[in-house]
Amino acid sequence: MSQFSEEIRKRRTFAIISHPDAGKTTLTEKLLLFGGAIHVAGAVKSNKIKKTATSDWMEIEKQRGISVATSVMGFNYDDYKINILDTPGHQDFAEDTFRTLTAVDSVIIVVDIAKGVEAQTRKLMEVCRMRKTPVIVFVNKLDRDGKDPFDLLDEIEEELQINVRPLSWPIDMGQRFKGVYNIFEEKLNLYTPSKQFVTENIEFKDINSPELENHIGAPLAVKLRSDIELIEGVYPEFDVNTYLAGDVAPVFFGSALNNFGVKELLDCFVRIAPSPRPVQAIERKVEPEEDTFSGFVFKIHANMDPNHRSCIAFVKVCSGRFERNANYKHMRHGKMMRFSSPTAFMAQKKEIMDEAFAGDIVGLPDTGNFKIGDSLTAGEDLHFKGLPSFSPEMFKYIENDDPMKTKQLNKGIDQLMDEGVAQLFVNQFNGRKIIGTVGQLQFEVIQYRLLHEYGAQCRWDPISLYKACWIESDNAQVLENFKKRKAQYMAVDREGRDVYLADSGYVLMMAQNDFPQIKFHFTSEF
Repeated sequence: MSQFSEEIRKRRTFAIISHPDAGKTTLTEKLLLFGGAIHVAGAVKSNKIKKTATSDWMEIEKQRGISVATSVMGFNYDDYKINILDTPGHQDFAEDTFRTLTAVDSVIIVVDIAKGVEAQTRKLMEVCRMRKTPVIVFVNKLDRDGKDPFDLLDEIEEELQINVRPLSWPIDMGQRFKGVYNIFEEKLNLYTPSKQFVTENIEFKDINSPELENHIGAPLAVKLRSDIELIEGVYPEFDVNTYLAGDVAPVFFGSALNNFGVKELLDCFVRIAPSPRPVQAIERKVEPEEDTFSGFVFKIHANMDPNHRSCIAFVKVCSGRFERNANYKHMRHGKMMRFSSPTAFMAQKKEIMDEAFAGDIVGLPDTGNFKIGDSLTAGEDLHFKGLPSFSPEMFKYIENDDPMKTKQLNKGIDQLMDEGVAQLFVNQFNGRKIIGTVGQLQFEVIQYRLLHEYGAQCRWDPISLYKACWIESDNAQVLENFKKRKAQYMAVDREGRDVYLADSGYVLMMAQNDFPQIKFHFTSEF
């Protein structure tokens, strides 16, 4: 096998998704710890541990103990190159998470043992099902008491509509939690719990050996043996191909906080997870082993470094090899560009890289050239699709609170809108700027970041709107009549496209009936 194919085969790019508070960021932190990328694990929110989680590096994330942006982290483990994308769980940031799912080859879903499958997890699973993305489930927080593991497996099957197969099994839970039996490798590791370091462990090859009783006591040893027997009887043998086809989800148990079960998950994951997969472009299917480079922008982040006001475009490499200082074609602008300082990531820390292979995530400095969904190639005309922008559900006028800082405010709004945090519409009737978001929390994040990153103060004025729809028509006269009749509800987005702001569901329905020749679109991709 050539070195090039070998490099691609080593790549594992995946996202960690779940409902808020199931433990995604804590799990990310522990995977970095086992991968040797960090030596002391931080906490998402804790009074005793002073170090914050590596992937929550924005000030607002440290204060609130939540993730508000997807962060990218790469590290090496054994012979593999692993790229983790830690996503926000909060539904107000679901759009960021949906976009991230277009850039990964597999997914780990985190489920809380006490709460089971929650609403946001179900929604995200639908996206995985649509794209046939392979899924591994990690049942977290076994250091607390929760549901019976067998009941939880049934709940996961029913709620996420996927077959499951446990590949590790917990020995009790809560205060009595002793560790995890690794079904995949048929061995048992007993650790000392530690929240910040990797500790020594005791290993058993055979759980039928009488020595097991000395370590975990007779009742637990008997229960573990009968549980494993039951699992082998009830669930079919694990087959990697059904997992790769997205039909079966392997399930692991553990406590990310105490480092139990995380190594079992990581060891199995690198062996069974898919290396980079083919990506569908509008023109054709792109295979990762092709010689020429192609990729697309799935995320833009403003202010990675507040001192420089720098924007970074995150590019997923779909095929071939990306090289520093080579010329690549920017499809939307139709011109060649070269990048002298592409970066590899470890959350906020970044280093210059000379090359990247299919499956990697590359950061390109952005001076306003990129938009989410842009394609880059070595010259061939390829357009990657499927990065939607949803129609916002909440709207507010944004007003400048400090007239001396107009320039900063405009720059801040521009950069944050490039990120896809929210959408900006300009009302054609009164010229006021309207920000549309999917959830209330985004308004707070925008206000906080404008103040702390750009030094600009804004205030929100209420506006009562139901939906924003992009409109188009083959008949220019009909479109003109519609715009005249609805003049005070017409706006344009940043691309200059016409947007109709309906103030109620009834009004929108009437407009659709009265103007059958006009097409109403609810996502910005049409």
